Amino acid sequence: MKVSGFTIIRNALKYDYPVVEAITSILPVCDEFIVSVGNSEDETMQLIRSIQSPKIKIVESVWDDSLRVGGKVLADETNKALSHISKDSDWAFYIQSDEVIHEKYHAGIRETMEKWKDHKEVDGLLFNYTHFYGSYNYVGDSRKWYRKEIRIIRNSPDIVSYKDAQGFRKRDNSKLKVKPVDAFVYHYGWVKPPKAQQEKQKNFNKLWHDDTWMKEHIGDAEEFDYSAIDVLAPFTGSHPLVMKERLNRYNWDFNFDPSKIKLSLKDRFLLKLEKATGYRAGEYRNYNLI
Repeated sequence: MKVSGFTIIRNALKYDYPVVEAITSILPVCDEFIVSVGNSEDETMQLIRSIQSPKIKIVESVWDDSLRVGGKVLADETNKALSHISKDSDWAFYIQSDEVIHEKYHAGIRETMEKWKDHKEVDGLLFNYTHFYGSYNYVGDSRKWYRKEIRIIRNSPDIVSYKDAQGFRKRDNSKLKVKPVDAFVYHYGWVKPPKAQQEKQKNFNKLWHDDTWMKEHIGDAEEFDYSAIDVLAPFTGSHPLVMKERLNRYNWDFNFDPSKIKLSLKDRFLLKLEKATGYRAGEYRNYNLI
């Protein structure tokens, strides 16, 4: 079995993306890793080159900044990276630059890929998600956070990145048929120093919205307001080893008061239903579980 990892990155240092941690977190289960480095305003290329692994293959790309509808440029760039993986790979393992896989899941991920490698009806593998928010000690615990997404796809020219690159579909727009993986993606995109988070929001939302929307919804604040959140839960597990240095650098204050939960009566009911049954009413699923 051959596995190719792939990701895209641009301005990793400027916006404090844990891309090195993301890449190195899945290197042990990959035979090669494609990193598409976009035209950056910092030393992102040097950062990627500093990863000491013969598995890393770097390609350069120029992002089309005019694509400001629905994050389309992210899917385009993801497909560019995908096109560079080896033709003889069985699976392609996608990781975004703020996602990390805990080492405790490596063996299970390899086993699941081996199990379904020769079952051509399986287009991909579905991961669970843990979304950290504000600090490394809290996770999103409401219905606003997506719970699952495809991160391993079969190496097929018929499978492409979908919309803003959150997931994948067939070229005919049909959903992929997937099997679950007993593993979580740790999403750290909402854990940055407040100033860095605000700069990221200003830059990232430009991929979806025009200047009028940006002025109305993002504004000119210097720091991100982490208090505008509904429900969080304490994180009681362990972080991946590759995140150790980042955890040691954590240097800003974040506090969450559970007595100030911001949910309507309807959302409170639906959240209680989900906690009791595991069922999420109206959940968006960009996949067909088989």
